[in-house]
Amino acid sequence: MKKKEEKRKEATLTRRKLLTRTGALSGILLTGCDTQFYRPPIIRDGLMGVADILTMASQRLLLSEQQLVQEHSVSEITKDFPVWNQSNPEDEEYQRLRAGGYREWRLPVTGMVNQPVSLSLEELKRIPRRTQTTMHICEQGWSAIAQWTGAPLLSVLEAAGGVKNGARYIVIDAYGGWYEGYDMFDVVHPQTILAYGMNGKDLPLGNGAPVRLRVERHCGYKQIKFIKSIQVVSSMEGFGRGTGGLNSDYGFHWYAGA
Repeated sequence: MKKKEEKRKEATLTRRKLLTRTGALSGILLTGCDTQFYRPPIIRDGLMGVADILTMASQRLLLSEQQLVQEHSVSEITKDFPVWNQSNPEDEEYQRLRAGGYREWRLPVTGMVNQPVSLSLEELKRIPRRTQTTMHICEQGWSAIAQWTGAPLLSVLEAAGGVKNGARYIVIDAYGGWYEGYDMFDVVHPQTILAYGMNGKDLPLGNGAPVRLRVERHCGYKQIKFIKSIQVVSSMEGFGRGTGGLNSDYGFHWYAGA
């Protein structure tokens, strides 16, 4: 029982400890900014806005110690993992990169970082990796299990010299015009990774090749595929309708906690 308790404590480092222990997020001000973790970028009018805040705040309180999502055994992997929504972007640049085996693909990490970088796929793979077997939960009622391998998002920000004071969100753009925003609470979570591998192989085309996000505490529509760039920002203003992502621009909840 003692060993079990020690493992539990190890897996549930508080957000504050994660923020203070890493150079990547040493610039985030801890005093007076905690309320950002309990509300979306824009609060909608009426009952929908109330629901947004209550849902997000209650889930964030329950997850305040950064608990890990349940991981499954390899034997539980879904045989034919579904391909949903965009599966091959009609984007000239993406198709050129795909034809070249993604050898020329690069990931710019810019905005409020200390040392902007542009990582090749090979450079991304040299970052110490994490492999996790988790359940993908779709808001339309289905779920599936897969094993994902990739670089922790936090480590990618470390490769860019860490974030500056006042950084609150990252914005991920994808080929095909998709974009999503995520706050630092999810960015620092150990299971938030940029996945380039699935079930022991390179990430397949239909699942977001060459790189997709796995932010395991969210529903499927936040797991953005075909990643093009990452930008660290202080506000979601100026991105789409300012709601925090393309999905929320069109009425979905910005916080999609599963």
